[in-house]
Amino acid sequence: MEKKKIMIVDDDARNIFALKATLRSKGFDCIACAGATEALDILRTDNPVDAVLIDMMMPEMDGYEAIPLMKDLDNRQSLPVIAVTAQAMVGDREKCLAAGADDYISKPIDVDKLLKLLSSI
Repeated sequence: MEKKKIMIVDDDARNIFALKATLRSKGFDCIACAGATEALDILRTDNPVDAVLIDMMMPEMDGYEAIPLMKDLDNRQSLPVIAVTAQAMVGDREKCLAAGADDYISKPIDVDKLLKLLSSI
């Protein structure tokens, strides 16, 4: 079976490092992007990506702005996008889903919950 490829979009290198290490240890392949612009550039290609984990709070372009752009790409309309946010406030989940995210996970990331989300893709 081919490994699922997860794109991690986060402006914090420590978050990318931790997520990549966790996901790789569970058999996933990872692509890391330090920002939404870089992620969109990759998604415009035919590079295989099975799901995107995107930090909602980033400089330049945040997840709320980036997710609709990702979903608008012809080859990526069914791509699962999971919002990652430290803002675990009432209404945040709804705000992420309204932006087009397929699901939502808060920081610090519950690895079991994340793996459960990814197992459904």
